[in-house]
Amino acid sequence: MAADAPGTFPVQLVEQPRLQKLKETFISKFGSAPKFYVRAPGRVNLIGEHIDYCGYAVLPMAIEQDILIAVDPVKTQVVQLANINSLYLDFSTSVNNIQINKTKPQWHNYFLCGLKGIQEHFGLNNPTGMNCLLDGTIPPSSGLSSSSALVCCAGLVTLRANGKTLSKVELAEICTKSERYIGTEGGGMDQSISFLAEEGTAKLIEFSPLKATDVRLPSGAAFVIANSCVEMNKAATSHYNIRVMECRLATKLLSKSKDLDWKTMLRLHDVQTKLGVSLAEMLTIVEDVLHPEPYSTEEICKCLGISLEELRSQILSQNTQDVSTFKLYQRAKHVYSEAARVLEFQKICNEAPANALQLLGELMNQSYISCREMYECSCPELDRLVDICLQFGAIGSRLTGAGWGGCTVSMVPTDKLNTFLKNVKKAYYQTDVQRPKEEDHLREREEAWAAFVTKDL
Repeated sequence: MAADAPGTFPVQLVEQPRLQKLKETFISKFGSAPKFYVRAPGRVNLIGEHIDYCGYAVLPMAIEQDILIAVDPVKTQVVQLANINSLYLDFSTSVNNIQINKTKPQWHNYFLCGLKGIQEHFGLNNPTGMNCLLDGTIPPSSGLSSSSALVCCAGLVTLRANGKTLSKVELAEICTKSERYIGTEGGGMDQSISFLAEEGTAKLIEFSPLKATDVRLPSGAAFVIANSCVEMNKAATSHYNIRVMECRLATKLLSKSKDLDWKTMLRLHDVQTKLGVSLAEMLTIVEDVLHPEPYSTEEICKCLGISLEELRSQILSQNTQDVSTFKLYQRAKHVYSEAARVLEFQKICNEAPANALQLLGELMNQSYISCREMYECSCPELDRLVDICLQFGAIGSRLTGAGWGGCTVSMVPTDKLNTFLKNVKKAYYQTDVQRPKEEDHLREREEAWAAFVTKDL
């Protein structure tokens, strides 16, 4: 096995109660014991939101919550999927006829993305069937990358079951592409950190080519992840893909204004690279070229000299065909400013000045304001949760993940951590909410708080 391939090691099930339970359930379900287990972690993005698909570096770290799959390769060419959580229904299909339904992003479709990605990469004509039982501890639709972790886990399962090997970088790139089978136009951060993460460090993830660099976080604070309890599934809504298309359209208009070959330009990073200018200079160009008012499809077509049919067939994704207006100025401003914040965050961590925590907190707060005002990917619950976290001692707090729900990540001084946790629990998770089934809602909030993650720097 290559040195940079995912690690494999024997486990003692008696020392791993979760694996033992998974094995027992597997035997009960399929009548045989699993041959191996595969794990892929979720992640929290510390800074760099919605810029990976624009070609810019991001700064995530893996979390303990994960997707774990028990696997038994079988002689029949059928894949049978089951989930420890009874809310997720069993599924089976022929490994030779993988059909992924983009209109219904059900859990098994994410597994099929990873499966199909590996099959197509190797051109497997006679892929191995398998029985799989999944156990996930990442809260679904929470912005902590449960979907991508499942795609990565499925890719690794398929790789191992078929006796193939790949490097972590190759796996990350394949799983990034294969998640698009379900309709999400993602950029690669989630898959990359799931494979390339290491204990005790965050990572600066760069793209084209894919590269991960350790970022040692200064001591004296913890990152706290809090779930807003508002679920947001990227593949089930158009919010995310509209933002991807707005960035693509901004790329086209900026390129055309600078006499670049706009038809070949896809990402905002491409424009900066071709012009050879700084991020600060790109922000000035955005001010000069784009207007804050939304662009209609007619105006975009006029700017580019193309027909509406050409816009839809050559530029827009399938699930953004009917969008009539796009905000290009705001999205480009967020991307270029956020890309600069990521690099500044890394620089502060590397240089470790005396006021590092304060400086990092300010960058996180600026990121959140940009996400809320320029990228419009927050929601009232996230706004409230960020305010509460800052009120009770966080130095910096921001949404993490795609937004429109999901989680916040806050940087909290370690000497204030216990008080912070107690106060945020009371202010957000134990407040009365005027909704139907109030007791059920409060219980969900309590459970979300119980799944709280803290990560020492």
